[in-house]
Amino acid sequence: MSTPQHCPGFENFKNLQSFNCKCNECNESMEIFSDEFDKPKKCSKCGAQIDFAECTLEAGA
Repeated sequence: MSTPQHCPGFENFKNLQSFNCKCNECNESMEIFSDEFDKPKKCSKCGAQIDFAECTLEAGA
């Protein structure tokens, strides 16, 4: 048996993109991943609904 080169489940997440989103109500910044856009997201600071149209793609390393 060979030793895996990556953690189990790595293939499911290797193409995720990270977005920086700001709350329209309180300007709190939060990170949202591309697989979360199909779920409603609320600001962790004030509870307002996050508008995904206001998100920007973060540069990858």
